[in-house]
Amino acid sequence: MSFHDIRYLKTRSFSLNLENGSLEKPKYENYAGKSFRVLKNGSWGVYNGLVDDRVGLELAERNVMEGDVEIDQSVDSGHYEFRQRINVDTIDVEEKVKLLKEIEKELKADYIVSTRISYIEYIREFRYTNSSGAEVSYKVPRTGIAIQAVAKDGTLQFLSKRLFRAGGFEIVSGDEPFEMAAEITSKLKELLHALSPPSGKMPVLMDPSLGGVFIHEAFGHAVEADHLLRGASVLKQTGIKVGPEELFVYDDPLREEFGFFPFDDEGVKARKKVVIERGVFKEFLHSRETAKKLNGVPGNSRSQGVTEPLIRMSNTYIDEGDYEFDELLESVGNGVYLVGTRGGETNPATGYFHFSAQYGYLIIKGEVGKMIKDVSLSGHTLEILKDIKIGKGLKFDPGFCGKAGQLVPVSDGAPPTVVRAFVGGA
Repeated sequence: MSFHDIRYLKTRSFSLNLENGSLEKPKYENYAGKSFRVLKNGSWGVYNGLVDDRVGLELAERNVMEGDVEIDQSVDSGHYEFRQRINVDTIDVEEKVKLLKEIEKELKADYIVSTRISYIEYIREFRYTNSSGAEVSYKVPRTGIAIQAVAKDGTLQFLSKRLFRAGGFEIVSGDEPFEMAAEITSKLKELLHALSPPSGKMPVLMDPSLGGVFIHEAFGHAVEADHLLRGASVLKQTGIKVGPEELFVYDDPLREEFGFFPFDDEGVKARKKVVIERGVFKEFLHSRETAKKLNGVPGNSRSQGVTEPLIRMSNTYIDEGDYEFDELLESVGNGVYLVGTRGGETNPATGYFHFSAQYGYLIIKGEVGKMIKDVSLSGHTLEILKDIKIGKGLKFDPGFCGKAGQLVPVSDGAPPTVVRAFVGGA
């Protein structure tokens, strides 16, 4: 054997759902898995199963074929445990249910016809060893709440917000969930009477949630080096100018947001990656394999369970700029201010994207005007980044990113930003 590694994963999760005042049965899940990889003759052999290490490696070796794979064999060691300020296990189920019912009170209004509040806690324990001498382990909890509601008055309107981060019950024990619920209630009332959006290419002020999704989806996926090697990235090399001097973009797994991890799933110590520095594209995100091929630095391999590690983002964000919010509005003049996202699609090979916002506002002569609904924006990532204006007030939004059938927790971040894009109906 020229190289082998072993991953052991143990997870524990608990969730509660309160839908229209009715509590669904609490859900508990436990998982344990083990994955063995052997690299021999330039090919990976893989076996997943809870067996003795020697047996697992022998079974993995049987799956080796011929190939040309080489990997970075840098060695990291260490143990990390994320400390919960309020351990989720010290809070009984009744108190967690009480929290959801208290949040639900903020969603009471005669125009709201449906509500759903979800609570999750998830603890991931990971251990990794390889034949080069690496030995790492960690324990990381994640906790959060998702709130959604539907309003009706001739039309139906839907809004949702999420609060997920690395940590314990302290994540949800403050005022933030109640403020989120109150904002949903208020904005839904406005949405029922909102206008249809304008159409055409115009200045767009993106709120931090939409700006974060933009940099993750429209740019971040193109930075994953496996896309480059497949010819599926609009970015062909580092060192190219993609934006103004004030544009800085990072992927930082050490930031204590939902995408936090201390070591990746190939046992590499996490580090902050400088994706764009002073408007210049600086580095791709790598696995051990792509780092070897492209002379990069590994550390961004992640997997759901013990499936194949893939190159993934963590906490990806546009760093703060110097513009005040009023200055951004003034720079727009006449355009739109768009808030949140309902999802969309992007093609990392071409750079084209299309996103739907949760809602927005007209901007007229630098002032925020009437609310608009069912609004989307689209364009080409590299064209839009050229003239981006970046404000103050970095905020993060959590979610689950999908790739090759796998979901991993991530966060996207941005301050308010102004771009020129095509706007139309969702």
